[in-house]
Order: sequence, then C-alpha cells, then structure tokens
Amino acid sequence: MAASPIAQEAVPSGEERYTNDLLARLKAKLLEDNPVGIMRRDAHPKMHGAVKAEFIVEPNLPPQMRVGIFSEAKTYPAWIRFSNGAQTIQPDIKRDIRGMAIKVMSVPGEKILENERNERTHDFILASTSFFMKDVATVDAFAKATTGSILAKVWFGLAHWRVLWMAFKSFRKFANPLQIRYFSCTPYLFGTEAVKYSAIPAFAAPDPIPDPPSDDYLRLAIASQLKAGEMLFDFAVQFRTDADAMPIEDSGREWRESRSPFRKVATIRILRQDCDNDEQRRFGENLSFTPWHALPEHRPLGGINRGRKTIYEAISSFRHQYNRAARKEPNSWEL
Repeated sequence: MAASPIAQEAVPSGEERYTNDLLARLKAKLLEDNPVGIMRRDAHPKMHGAVKAEFIVEPNLPPQMRVGIFSEAKTYPAWIRFSNGAQTIQPDIKRDIRGMAIKVMSVPGEKILENERNERTHDFILASTSFFMKDVATVDAFAKATTGSILAKVWFGLAHWRVLWMAFKSFRKFANPLQIRYFSCTPYLFGTEAVKYSAIPAFAAPDPIPDPPSDDYLRLAIASQLKAGEMLFDFAVQFRTDADAMPIEDSGREWRESRSPFRKVATIRILRQDCDNDEQRRFGENLSFTPWHALPEHRPLGGINRGRKTIYEAISSFRHQYNRAARKEPNSWEL
C-alpha cells in the first residue's frame, strides 16, 4: 500500500555526498578518540544501563492505529539502553541530551534491512529533546566546524544560529533517566501515514539531583529505582496532520502538540531488576540500534533517517570489528 501524500519524502540533491562525508569524519573521530582499548559509539557512548523491559501493545486500539507492531494487543520482551548524548565520556552533571534506545524482540515479519530481514527485533530510538538540525548537510557542516578552526566554528554559528539556539535549549541537567520524557526527533511511516514517537514516564514526583553529584549518578539512580520496583512509560504516536507546519525533511522543526496530540499505543514496563553488573554492562556496550531495524509499515522517513541508515550500519560494523566483538541481534533476555 502506497504512503499517503502526508507521508511523502523529498530527497534533496547532494544528500548522499554529505552522508558519505559525514561518515568519513565520524570514523576518523572514532579512531582519534579511541587509540587504545574499547572503541565506543560515535554518539551516546556513555551508558547508564541496559535494562529488561516489556513492550505492551494497547488493547482495543482504533483501526487507524492497528498498524505493524501495533496490529494486535501483545506483550513483547525488550531491552532498553539509557545514555548520555555527548561524544565523550563526561560527568553526568554536565548539561546534555539523554537517550532511550528500545529494542523490542520476538517481532514477527520481514524487516527492512537487506542483511537482517529475518531478524525478530524492532528498534525505537528516542532522545530527551526534539532534534535541532535540519538535514544531513547541516549535520555534516556541524561536524566539520567542531573539528575545524575557531573561525570555522564562528562561521557555522552565524550561518546556523537556529541550530545553536535549539542546542542551547536542549542541553539540560536531569536527576534520573527513568523520569525523562523522550522523543523520536524524526518521523516514521505508520501504515500510510507519518508519525513521531514519544515515551512518557509515569512517576509521582521527580528525584532531586544529588548534592554533591557523583560522575555516574544517573547510572546509580536507575539501579536504585529498579532494585526497589518497576517503572512505566506510555509509548505514544503523534500523527502528521499539517504538511507545512510538520515537515518531514526538516528535523529541526518541532511538530507542535497543539496541532496534533500524542496518542498512547503501548505501555513500556521496565522490570524490577538488578541491572548494575558487569555482564549487563558488557551486553549493553555491544548492542547496536538503528531506526531501520523495523517493519516496513514503520519505515523511517526524512533525510536524517536516510543518513542514519548508512551511518549507523557502517559505524556499528566498524566498531564491532575494531573491538573484535560479535555483532548480533538478541532474541531474549538471556545474556
């Protein structure tokens, strides 16, 4: 079934060239930052925890929302990786974007990636903010500026003032990754429509930031909370209802909830567990996530996602080969 006009993409010229240039820059940066030891991710390298969860599709969804993984009321096992967004490992008190990467398992159906069509995983990649760069060309220019001269950085700032303003608003301090609302930042197909995703935590009152905070207090907050009990998130979708105000090819433009509210389609139940152990940390370090681990009904949309397809797969293979670690999708909670 063809996508409706509300879910159509428009690929700009030069996108492939910018994607390949960005990939080369990221590989070079990884080699520079990891001369010895484990090669970590180019983004979100600091993990706060890889935790066991359930992804519970809501019963009695309206027909419009019974699509793909949400076609029937069902409970799937899942792994979730919480992280800091910064490219370097730094104390958690630093202002940053936080990540929530969800790997749903036991999902039947042929997937999008050619080399992984028969895998039974489906990934949702979320962050604590909306994205703040328009397209791959902007991301490539940003990467070039950050590794360039002072003049290059100033020039980028003058040419992309909106990026700097959005970044300033996005980088924040948090007390507990289990008490943050997360967003997909980029759009996805939902049958024939286009949506964005959000994970909304359920908690009575936010934790305070420790005083003084340890360098790894976010990891300790997750471990402490999940030792005491489970944690719930609502997983919701926001339908694209206005092609002009809710663009697909400009990921730096927020889709305002006043135009289209998020609607719950599933519950994420993070189990009570002891997650702060070496075995689980090693497992989380070797996990790979990409929005293209997905059913065709939920194909990623827009330039940032098209760039991710090339870059995430290449960086994951590059990193695993460097670390001499097996690259495979999990099938269960067994480590």
